[in-house]
Amino acid sequence: MKIEIWSDFVCPFCYIGKRRLEVALEKFEHKEEVELIFRSFELDPTAKKKYDETLHEIIAKKYGISVDQAKASNKQIIEQAKSLGLNYNFEDIIPTNTFDAHRLSHYAKTEGKMKELSERLLKAYFVESLNISDYEVLANLASEVGLDRNKALSVLESDDYAKDVRKDEERASTLRITGVPYFIFNNKYAVSGAQPPELFLEVLEKVQKEELSSPVIEFLSKDQSKDDSNSGNCSDGKCEI
Repeated sequence: MKIEIWSDFVCPFCYIGKRRLEVALEKFEHKEEVELIFRSFELDPTAKKKYDETLHEIIAKKYGISVDQAKASNKQIIEQAKSLGLNYNFEDIIPTNTFDAHRLSHYAKTEGKMKELSERLLKAYFVESLNISDYEVLANLASEVGLDRNKALSVLESDDYAKDVRKDEERASTLRITGVPYFIFNNKYAVSGAQPPELFLEVLEKVQKEELSSPVIEFLSKDQSKDDSNSGNCSDGKCEI
């Protein structure tokens, strides 16, 4: 079974959704037969590499709300993450551009380390407050998951894998994906947002039982409006452009 996951490394619901899927996979009898493929998606392709404002201030300014309102909204996301063992540190997050991180993830894919690097990048951004656009930081993270540090730096200092990032984003556009996380199971069923583990498990079992040749994508979701608070354009368990 193939699961394609469109996500961005600065999307709080992407880390939550990834973890909820993993919880479901732990209960799935055929988890060893599941292949996870991470696809690139930039929430803000125009994002700068360096900001003078905090994340709270950026959100408040962008959406016309107070800093206190932004903090209160982010607090709800922090609590959701905490329930999954993820200790988000919104106070010290370093807002930045993720294009180079996505390029590096495609290099990691060629070495069979895309899953490991994706997890490491998410943790670096949300938990450790590292600058995931800094080449030295990215090279260190690559080395931590078993990639060659010098090769990683070489990739970052070039334009390697830029086309791979754009290809993922173009496919997302073709599929009309405007928010992440977004999961497609065997090119047949789509799940949008950080849905509960129970829904993911239901889809996993459904796909396992059915013939997988149909190219038709059926949208499956659950209204989480009563459960998920959001910040800015993050809602229903996902973040949108």
